[in-house]
Order: sequence, then C-alpha cells, then structure tokens
Amino acid sequence: MSALAPRVADYLRLIRFQHTVFALPFAYVGMLLAAGGWPGWLTFGWITVAMAGARTTAMALNRVIDARIDALNPRTRDREIPAGVIRPQGALGLAVAGLVAFAVAGWALNPLTFALLPVATVFMVAYPYTKRVTWACHAFLGVTIGAAAAGGWIAVTGAFDAPAWWLWLGVAAWIAGFDVVYALLDERFDRDHGVHSVPARFGAATARLVAIGAHVVAWAALAVAAFLTGLGPWGWAGLVAIAASFVHQHRLVAQRGAAEALRAFDANLWVGAIVLVSVALDLALRST
Repeated sequence: MSALAPRVADYLRLIRFQHTVFALPFAYVGMLLAAGGWPGWLTFGWITVAMAGARTTAMALNRVIDARIDALNPRTRDREIPAGVIRPQGALGLAVAGLVAFAVAGWALNPLTFALLPVATVFMVAYPYTKRVTWACHAFLGVTIGAAAAGGWIAVTGAFDAPAWWLWLGVAAWIAGFDVVYALLDERFDRDHGVHSVPARFGAATARLVAIGAHVVAWAALAVAAFLTGLGPWGWAGLVAIAASFVHQHRLVAQRGAAEALRAFDANLWVGAIVLVSVALDLALRST
C-alpha cells in the first residue's frame, strides 16, 4: 500500500487533479438549474463519474500527445512523461480507463448523453493538435471543456435546451480567455518552436485584449443563462463576484506583465466554485 500511494500521486499530478474545479462545478450548475434544485444522489453520482472520466481522458491524452513539446519547454520539461516518471503507455491506459468511466456514466444517465459520447471524444483527442495548426486553439479548448456545463443540463433533462447553450458559451469563453492569459508564459517558446497561440501570433498586448473580450462574452452568456432560468439575488451576486475576479486577474497582468499570468490563471480556480455556491443558495432559498 505504501508503494502504491506515490504512483497514485504521480498519476494525479499527470492529470492535474486539482484543476478539476474548473469544469466540474459548472457541470453541477447545469445539473441544479435543469432540475430546479437537487436532482437526487444517483444523478449527481453519475454526472461526477462522467466529468471525472472525461477530464481524465482529455488530460492524459494531452500529456501523451504533447510530450515532445513539453520536453523542449523549460517550464514543462519536469512534467511526468518528459521526466520519465510515467511512461506514455501508462498514461494511455489511464485515458482508456477514463473513457470507459465516461461511457458507462453517459449510458446510465440518458440516451442523449450516451449518443454525444463520440462527439465529446473527438474534441478531447483533437484539442492537443489544434495548437500545431491555429492560434484559435484557445477557443477549441474552451468549447471542449465548456461542454461540461451543457452536459450537466442534458444529464438531467435529456434535452439540449436554450440555457444549456448559453451555459456552454459562457464557460467556453471563460476557459478560452484564461487560456490566452496562461499562454503569455510561453509566448517566446511558442513562437520559436512553431506552437500556435494568440500571444505568439499577435503579441502580449493584443492577447490581453482578446482575453478581456472573451471574459466579457463569458459574463454576458452566463447572465443570459441566469435570466432564462429565473435566478434570484444570490445567483446574480455570484455573477457580480466573478466579474470582480475577472477584473482582478486582468489588472494583475496589465500592471505586472506575463510574470503574473500564473497568478491570474490560479484566480480562476475560484470562479466555478463561486457560481456553484451562489446558484445552490439561490435554488435552496427559492424552495423554502
């Protein structure tokens, strides 16, 4: 058992398990809004399995596909595969296990979630390759991860209703925006090695403007979703809080440059949690 723990820790670092807080809370937000409250433990459990499986598959594949690039980049050369801590075959095995969990959960939820599995898988496999061909890779990542919010809605309703589309757009634009900020860390490396990104293509100043624009779109889309689902004061308070978070992170980067990109990136760890708590409180008060 003592020998197993370090290996488990290595695999959790490989998929950056702590970053699950980016998409998972929004999957729960979609779930709560679709159900108008608590949908039951069974639905909650299968949604959790589906999201964990999808993210495990996506991250493990990303690390395998990007292993050569990661090995060249001083910032990422210590990641588990370039450093030899985990073999590519082991990461691929983890990806397959995640995909199986994703498929089983999708099948258990409803026919539409299961039918959309191939589409989601294509997006997860394709994302690492987009940075080799287009600076719009950030948007592709956003669309891929943002599907979690729509997925939470579909898991409950079995339908692709208007709020699901707006939730998807909101999370997609949010993810794309902070991924552009994160890419500031590798602007020179990406340009020198043919890796496509907004900073590498257009420079840091334009990249910051693109990220701001993406976050404006994100907030507006989430506001539309809040309006369509009839959220009350607590839900809107959460949106005000994430607007403040967006302003804070963009001020950090504007005042101190790319060196603050990582701190700005980490500030996004709280966005999903803030929205989830505010929505849960709003729906709980509505039902009392």
